[in-house]
Amino acid sequence: MGRRGQHNLRILMRSKPPHTTRIDNYIIGLEEIRDKLIIISGIRAHRARKEGTRRDVRTHSVLTCAKIASLRASTSYTCLQVKKGIVNMRKAFKYRIYPARKQNIILLHVLAVCRKLYNDSIHDRQVAYEDCRCSLSYCDQQDWLKFADKQGVYGHILQNVLRRVDASFRNFFRRVKNDEDKVGYPRFQGRNRYDSFTYPDPYGTGYKIEGGKLHLSKIGAIRIFQHREIEGKIKTCTIKREGYRWYASFSVELPDSEPKEVKTSVGVDVGITTLATLSDGTVIENPKTQDKYDSKLRKAHKDVSRKKKGSSNQNKQKIVLAGIYRKVRNARKDYLHKASRILADTYDRIIFEDLQIENMVKNHHLARSIHDASWGILISLTTYKAEYAGGVVKLVNPRNTSKQCSVCGCIQSMPLSQRTYRCPDCGAVMGRDHNAAINILNKHVPADCGELTPVEMVA
Repeated sequence: MGRRGQHNLRILMRSKPPHTTRIDNYIIGLEEIRDKLIIISGIRAHRARKEGTRRDVRTHSVLTCAKIASLRASTSYTCLQVKKGIVNMRKAFKYRIYPARKQNIILLHVLAVCRKLYNDSIHDRQVAYEDCRCSLSYCDQQDWLKFADKQGVYGHILQNVLRRVDASFRNFFRRVKNDEDKVGYPRFQGRNRYDSFTYPDPYGTGYKIEGGKLHLSKIGAIRIFQHREIEGKIKTCTIKREGYRWYASFSVELPDSEPKEVKTSVGVDVGITTLATLSDGTVIENPKTQDKYDSKLRKAHKDVSRKKKGSSNQNKQKIVLAGIYRKVRNARKDYLHKASRILADTYDRIIFEDLQIENMVKNHHLARSIHDASWGILISLTTYKAEYAGGVVKLVNPRNTSKQCSVCGCIQSMPLSQRTYRCPDCGAVMGRDHNAAINILNKHVPADCGELTPVEMVA
């Protein structure tokens, strides 16, 4: 398989999730190129026979046959690899680890070496462009890595650091090409901003779990609390620091779930007063997690500001503050996990609004409440849980879902303070969020159906 075919395959396999249409188009494109080569070879052979140059005919035939054989092998290899990508999905299992004092020092040393390599790699790319007007690739920097002092760090961890740098620059150039507002040039990482390193190899290469301990190459055996068994084939292991705690996250590969027949569908309207209201009338309450810890957070912030800047007492108080934020984050995530599990287990098709949350939080009166509700996390958790169970999550245009009557289609102005929807045309009366949830359900039109008018919608 040629370099260009491998490059296209890598681009194709990085697509998340893989789309069958795009895959088919790519394979069809390869077959079309192969057919064109066959036609070109025939034309050249005919022209050569006419001119009487048999040697050229043979040369062109040999070269063209080699290209066709290469393309055939490339097509079959691509089909095989793409099929592997379709039937496999990724899932992460996160466990807390308890390193000893010496192991904690080693982990901090590994983070420091990785951070230095990350910053040096960004600096090298900047210097190469400023001085020579050339760009460095991952392969260029990896070739240099074998001459560097690894300082007792496992070599594949450092290779993964270079891949992170390469990914950050690729994302930067993609955002520039798409003319996005925030291009996000890769930044240097400070002491407290680089908190993880990855063993990029499959299970057994650099890490393994034996006897209740996680064995890490060049680090040692660390006690791990494995509260549930790992499912699937382990592909990578990431060690992450959160405050003064350490976690191990295993990325595994699982077979894709069989899509099940859609029997139950529900529209979900997310909000602040209630976290979510379903089209069947079910209400999921908003826990308002940050409000419960608001007094503790205020006190901890005051204590940090009263300490001398840069002192050990201030650093200790920062750890206390980070611990409170961790409790808030864990409590919120636990509630959202449970809510998304109920939705994924109860319904086969779940329809949300395609909200532009970044624009909504520009309203400073509602930004805190929107961040605390975490609608995006709820949608994300529900999506992967539904896909794992064979269900599906769809997003629809949120326009007029709160203003439109779900019975007759009449549209009226609805300020946020008005919590009950009263239709002036048909006289329908229901909760504002319930009406919006029914409209969200009605807005989802299957691809093989025509556009529905409000009169044809079912309440």
